[in-house]
Amino acid sequence: MHILVIGGGGREHTLAWKLKESKLAEKIYAIPGNPGMEKIAECIPDISITDNEALVAFAKSKDISLVAVGPEVPLSNGVVDAFSEAGIKAFGPSRLAAEIEGSKAFSKDLMKKYGIPTAKYEVFTEASAARAYVEKEGAPIVIKADGLAAGKGVIVAMTLSEALSAVDEIMCDKAFGTAGSRVVIEECLVGEEASLLAFTDGETIVPMVSSQDHKRAYDQDKGPNTGGMGTYAPAPVVTNAVLQQVQKEVLEPTVKAMQAEGRKYIGCLYAGLMITADGPKVIEFNARFGDPETQVVLPLLEGDLVEIMLACVDGTLSEVDVTWKDEAAVCVVMAAGGYPKSYEKGDVIEGLVEAEATGAMVFHAGTAKKGNDIVTDGGRVLGVVATAPLVKDALDKAYAAVETIKFRGAHYRKDIAYRALQRL
Repeated sequence: MHILVIGGGGREHTLAWKLKESKLAEKIYAIPGNPGMEKIAECIPDISITDNEALVAFAKSKDISLVAVGPEVPLSNGVVDAFSEAGIKAFGPSRLAAEIEGSKAFSKDLMKKYGIPTAKYEVFTEASAARAYVEKEGAPIVIKADGLAAGKGVIVAMTLSEALSAVDEIMCDKAFGTAGSRVVIEECLVGEEASLLAFTDGETIVPMVSSQDHKRAYDQDKGPNTGGMGTYAPAPVVTNAVLQQVQKEVLEPTVKAMQAEGRKYIGCLYAGLMITADGPKVIEFNARFGDPETQVVLPLLEGDLVEIMLACVDGTLSEVDVTWKDEAAVCVVMAAGGYPKSYEKGDVIEGLVEAEATGAMVFHAGTAKKGNDIVTDGGRVLGVVATAPLVKDALDKAYAAVETIKFRGAHYRKDIAYRALQRL
């Protein structure tokens, strides 16, 4: 069958790579794709991922049987609805269901209504009221832009002055555009973070391997929040007992709640969790595969991703056996110097072939072609991924590959998976 992947980052490169492994995959297209994906997919850079009409027309012209949507923006833009109306199977939630990520206020209100464990919060549309609440509650406290902000609209303020500045930055200075017209202000949960993604057809829920992202830019979790500087899977903090608790108290009630609200949820549901002394609590939901969590979760999937996605769309997930390798995976993100603030583009990347020769996988996140060269074209440039029976071995393998890759200003964390190593 012909398959279309929508998106052009590291997550989409990983999705295309895994879909290509399926015996059902005859040809893969990617819109827009990236230079790393060109080995496995035909990339179509001249169609916008927010132009639903053009996307559907392309899918019809290429006899596409399955669409895998990577980023959150087209999901919130109703792309799955557009494909469904055209009779084309698309993996991902509808526009109404994608609001679980598109609006943090909606997501928090849903959790409150259905008793899903999360942090105490309030929602504000006026900066003065938000400031007054911050002054009453004190710090540490978390300030979140309500709308989509490419994974960066969250500020964990450790002091009162930081919290007040965060309110001004989001609501007055519009640091995240219209996403900050409303803010959610919530208590700062204490514990260890983990991500749990799950496949669902709206009834059956199959959790994936747990993972842990590293949001801060620098070692020892210092510096500003980023879209993610690296990940590893599985996360030892998510024990079997925690996994069962999340399934029973978070995933199942959330999927039922969405159904009850007339927003049947199909696709990948991502629960960002804090494992606290009182048990797991939801920090956020995403309506799609995480980035860079996908880069460590999918290499551990033994099953056929095309079959699983089709089962989610068809409502037959209970009939599919989803199995995982008993291994570990590590992803080290190589970012442009200055990221997540301003950074240069267009620097030549060397050593990609040598990195893959070490046995690692290199997923392109922000790259472009310039003549015969591959150059930097984003903040997060590459995700270097390795698997091994033990996390320490996967880590060593990933860093050995990272050291072969060179570009001006390259920045990466040297302590990915440090929590796993401490626990093990």
